[in-house]
Amino acid sequence: VVLLCFRKYLLMALTSCLFWNAFGSSVTMGSKPNILLFLADDLGIGDIGCYGNNTIRTPNIDHLAREGVKLTQHIAAAPLCTPSRAAFLTGRYPIRSGMASSNRYRALQWNAGSGGLPANETTFARLLQQQGYTTGLIGKWHQGVNCESFNDHCHHPLNHGFDYFYGMPFTLLNNCQENKPPELDVALQAKLWLYSQITILAVLTLTAGKLTGLISIHWKIIACFTLMGGLFFISWYSSYGFVRYWNCILMRNHDVTEQPMRLERTASLMLKEAVSFIKRNKNGPFLLFVSFLHVHTPLFTTAKFLGKSRHGLYGDNVEEMDWMVGRILDSLDKEGLKNLTFTYFASDHGGHLEARDGSAQLGGWNGIYKGGKAMGGWEGGIRVPGVFRWPGVLPAGTVTDEPTSLMDIYPTVVHLAGGILPQDRVIDGRNLMPLLQGRAQKSEHEFLFHYCGSYLHAVRWHQKDSGVIWKAHYVTPVFHPSGAGACYGKGICPCFGEGVTQHNPPLLFDLSRDPSEAKPLSADTEPLFDTVIQQIGRAIEEHRRTLTPVPEQLSVYNVVWKPWLQPCCGTFPFCWCDKEGDSTQTL
Repeated sequence: VVLLCFRKYLLMALTSCLFWNAFGSSVTMGSKPNILLFLADDLGIGDIGCYGNNTIRTPNIDHLAREGVKLTQHIAAAPLCTPSRAAFLTGRYPIRSGMASSNRYRALQWNAGSGGLPANETTFARLLQQQGYTTGLIGKWHQGVNCESFNDHCHHPLNHGFDYFYGMPFTLLNNCQENKPPELDVALQAKLWLYSQITILAVLTLTAGKLTGLISIHWKIIACFTLMGGLFFISWYSSYGFVRYWNCILMRNHDVTEQPMRLERTASLMLKEAVSFIKRNKNGPFLLFVSFLHVHTPLFTTAKFLGKSRHGLYGDNVEEMDWMVGRILDSLDKEGLKNLTFTYFASDHGGHLEARDGSAQLGGWNGIYKGGKAMGGWEGGIRVPGVFRWPGVLPAGTVTDEPTSLMDIYPTVVHLAGGILPQDRVIDGRNLMPLLQGRAQKSEHEFLFHYCGSYLHAVRWHQKDSGVIWKAHYVTPVFHPSGAGACYGKGICPCFGEGVTQHNPPLLFDLSRDPSEAKPLSADTEPLFDTVIQQIGRAIEEHRRTLTPVPEQLSVYNVVWKPWLQPCCGTFPFCWCDKEGDSTQTL
């Protein structure tokens, strides 16, 4: 009897120890999970079923949520792709890495720009690589490629901890699809065309005047004027006239495989690569970051999904992405990896309200939340889906309303891999495992700072003792037309200048009672108004003391096209190739 009791207690102690090692404060080498991260592009929080949409069909993402934890207050660190993804990869506000802009170019514009994620930034891929993970990125990068030459690859994924990369070093644009209106720098291109036409008209007028004798001018002056006009035209048309060749390319590691890319097979290629990566690395551990090109314009959708949704081309594109999520999750099941994989799904920021083709909406829906993509403070631009699954570790069917951030993925996956966070820099993200497992009831975030470029637009205060979520807006965009809810006259809302309104005192909202930010509070309507504003003001001062000056990666110089930095699969400027052939599987 004594022996049986001893064995019983020994077994209990051993079980308890194993549980702690696997799911407690540390993770042993034997318990390292595979990590699968899905990140959509421009997807609104209201676009998927598990967040309330009952017309767009997203069964695979919904199933993922039912099997895991759904976050309802998951916040992007920036409302635009380049800075948001920099924060996701580094666990730090973009302003710390120089990926926040003080000019109107808030995202990288060219593969041949010199800006990008600095080499001294440490991504979670780098830290997991050091812990024995095989790391892969399939899809969109948009964090830069080169610095000084066309093959230095200083900003490339392989220089930031990824063992394998297949995808777009840039992002999808309307320019990537033939017969679509241009999307890149449309206003500037219109001005450049106008100046070129004025130059041509001036040359023709001078020539006619010279020939008719109405103008006394030397031919050399006309020739010089013609040469200058020609050089001006070539200088800008050599970049903007060939956007599809310069930006719309696919790469495998350092090699360009399609230039320009063929959109009709891109989804097949991405899916094939993701499934192949899982199969190759099924003995793990692996990190696979699937960074979807969906659902960014031009919303190229394969024939299988065209016209199948109730929300036009945008809905078709969302449903195709959901199907791809399902196929990748199926590959996990097939390899017996479902219970051994920590899976995450999110969007880089809110839906693009201004994306339209006439009356057709080409951008996402942000649910009850005000604003959208590119708006630094309003919830619609920064509140995104956040779904986690790890069977047997994370409780299924759980909903968490606490404030969390995309930056939290960094310390979370590093913790799961058994790694150590960098000690020489500020990490703004927090490990989510205690919250996801239910071992903690409150988020570790007290304040979250909402930037538009390098300009602080709003601050969120999680008052933990009361559970109230306060949000103060210091700057908001001026909607165009007035009251429209977006900047339809501009394409995206600006961060500074005449296109914004400064608020002193700031607009204050209680998101706990007013998540739509419809009713700003005042000292007359809220007794705690002055106290809350003062507390947030002190938090801003403390936050700014942690910032150090760094080179701005999105300066005008860094984002302009530089031909000597252009990735090219031939001899520049003869850059076109198709190394994929027609061997891809059909969807």
